[in-house]
Amino acid sequence: MTTSTWQHTTVLLTEAVDALLGNAGETAEKNVYVDATFGRGGHSRLILSRLPVGAALIAFDKDVEAIAEAASIKDARFSIRHEGFRNLGELPAGSIAGVLMDLGISSPQIDNPDRGFSFRFDGPLDMRMDTTRGQSVAEWLATASVDQITEVVRDYGEERFAFPIAKAIVARRQERGPISSTADLAGIVANTVKTREPGKDPATRTFQALRIFINAELEELEQALSASLRVLRTGGRLVVISFHSLEDRIVKQFIAKHSKEVVDRRVPFAQPQAMRLQALDRIKPSQAEVEANARARSAIMRVAQRTEVPA
Repeated sequence: MTTSTWQHTTVLLTEAVDALLGNAGETAEKNVYVDATFGRGGHSRLILSRLPVGAALIAFDKDVEAIAEAASIKDARFSIRHEGFRNLGELPAGSIAGVLMDLGISSPQIDNPDRGFSFRFDGPLDMRMDTTRGQSVAEWLATASVDQITEVVRDYGEERFAFPIAKAIVARRQERGPISSTADLAGIVANTVKTREPGKDPATRTFQALRIFINAELEELEQALSASLRVLRTGGRLVVISFHSLEDRIVKQFIAKHSKEVVDRRVPFAQPQAMRLQALDRIKPSQAEVEANARARSAIMRVAQRTEVPA
């Protein structure tokens, strides 16, 4: 199937680009921006449409289908790197005017059964963002212990039935061999979780947890946020869109840590710790956007600006 089979509607498209470009300054003609999560290129295309001739946009993405989609952009100001945004720190210090991170997975990834992200379609239990490297969920579940599975499902899915789910997965594996399809896993969870959350499939939290774990999503986010302090120039914008509480908590705490003055009260006459960021905004999708695109309902966008304090 081609990459164009499944469509993706970019969440907070205009709001994110407005925030990213909102402090272009006098050097707008030479500014370099980063789309740290290219996806299907919605943000990148709008950014390019608004950049001056001499500016540039660098994109990152691990997904080979995203890289293929990026090849359709014929613009000398644009380049993409086939790697995760944990590698943001490889860019020169103080060289970037704005970094945009649109976290989570895109609709084409969810809707393509071959990727194994969704319990709604039967497909191979993969869930890797980058299918060219690393271990799939099926491969990990083939050897993981009850304790290991419990920890992942509990911590990354915030699933209160993590232990019985883990026991059921291991029991099924021992009885009939490895779990290789999304339908198999969704069925095991449905038979284990008897309490239904309104409007949610019982497998939602388990699938989220395994996806986050297998792609080390939260660790990558923490690394990229830390790197943003080094690569952003003074006045550079950090714009992050998250889709669940684990991601948003990390972003919220990171911005708060670097934007709120902290005084060491143990030291007499201590000076406040210098702030590396200025928190600017927290934006949620409009009701109209949520009605038009249900996947936007949980999105939260946080915006901060780099100060002159060294990283």
